Amino acid sequence: MLKKIPNSELQRYQISTISGNIYNELGDYDKALEFHNKAYEIVKSNDFENNQPNEGVCLNNIGNTYKEKKEYEKSIYYFKNALKDKKIKNDIELIALLYDNLGFSKLKMNEFSGLPNLFYESKKISDSLNFLTSSVSSRIHLSEYYQKIGKSNKALLYAKEANKISKDNDYYSGILISLQQLSIVDKLNASSYTDSYFKLNDSLQTLERNSRDRFARIELETDEILQQKDSLEKKNRNILNYFIGTIAVGGLLFFMRAQRAKSRELLLRQAQQRANEDIYRLIISQQNKLEEGRVLEKNRIAKELHDGVLGRLFGLRLNLDGLNHRNDEDAIHERIRCLEELKNIEQDLREISHELSREKYVLVNNFVAIVNNLLDEQAKINPAKLNAVIGENIDWDQLNNTTKINLYRILQESLQNINKYANAKIIKVEFRKDKKGNLVLNITDDGDGFEVDKKSKGIGLKNIVTRTHESNGIIEIKSAPGKGTRISITVPLEHKSIKN
Repeated sequence: MLKKIPNSELQRYQISTISGNIYNELGDYDKALEFHNKAYEIVKSNDFENNQPNEGVCLNNIGNTYKEKKEYEKSIYYFKNALKDKKIKNDIELIALLYDNLGFSKLKMNEFSGLPNLFYESKKISDSLNFLTSSVSSRIHLSEYYQKIGKSNKALLYAKEANKISKDNDYYSGILISLQQLSIVDKLNASSYTDSYFKLNDSLQTLERNSRDRFARIELETDEILQQKDSLEKKNRNILNYFIGTIAVGGLLFFMRAQRAKSRELLLRQAQQRANEDIYRLIISQQNKLEEGRVLEKNRIAKELHDGVLGRLFGLRLNLDGLNHRNDEDAIHERIRCLEELKNIEQDLREISHELSREKYVLVNNFVAIVNNLLDEQAKINPAKLNAVIGENIDWDQLNNTTKINLYRILQESLQNINKYANAKIIKVEFRKDKKGNLVLNITDDGDGFEVDKKSKGIGLKNIVTRTHESNGIIEIKSAPGKGTRISITVPLEHKSIKN
């Protein structure tokens, strides 16, 4: 039947090659070698005049099957012969694959001649052609090579590059391989990479099993495939549509998840903004109430001075005028009584003066009162010793309300972090004015601490940094495991920028 079909030998070659690749994917390497060798015999017996390196392709497929069987000595032999095909220059992608396959087989044989240049050449060609599979594979193999010779930094670098390229191009097989390699070369984060690997692998297993089951049920004998050509093309179209549909659904789910994350972030920002506005309104309300109380207190004191003290003084003055012309014993007793009354008036005036001083202190330090309330709450919920120092030379009226809100929130967030994670015994909070006229907030604890450079920044720490920048301030965080933590915030009092 094949003899009646035009280019039947070319079709036999193509079908044999496809069959060998499918059996190779299914792990039936002996059957794969049978079909690849059949394809190679067809190529050697015919000149298809298509200017393609058909022999090189066949030899690469045979070598790749031996590579999968871990018979690296044989795979090296076939890869080298494939590179000798005169038509190989017409297929640059095949050259990239052969360099990478040959280098990998040598690496597995601990034969380092030509390494790592073979991988670099493959990477260079693949990157120039945007040949994704080979580009990722060459980087993975470079990572394995540098791991083997003890250069862990380079091994980690190329593994990360492979992972990034795979993620950028939604190349899931590459993501899996790179995560597996990262878990080997990056011991500190091995568990994280392993978790990501299993999550992605589970999501792809169903699709892979379905595809594998379909391919496993196909009888790949040449004559039978030709007779069922139309049916096979229809099945292939269905598989392609299924795969495209799966990718589309996966992309849609990813997009929906990203949108939900953005929505949550927006809601959080809105909630944070509302909280800031509420605090601002509370501070304004408190200031208005204090001002109202100040006016009422002034009126009360003025009334007391007018109706009480001034009236009593007027009466004493009249009595003393009348006693100026008398020297009898009753006049002496009356003068003594007037002196006692003057002492009482003096004490009343002193108390009024003290009340006025306390009123001014409360008016000036309403922000300090809010901070002290927060510190009192902290002392109730955490057994750690809390030392608070608030400089007396700070003019809080110079500090705008937005900065006050941000400093309050920064202090609140820092104390919450200490309560959750620090296990501290001593906490120190200090507000002071530096020599340049800036306001400095220092929050120190003697707790567990952390590595600042390696610690992933949670939303709390990010908010502290953001609030500092919103106040035109600078932040410095010092910490180390077992040595506690110190957060230092510097903001301008009356100027728009920090005085350096």
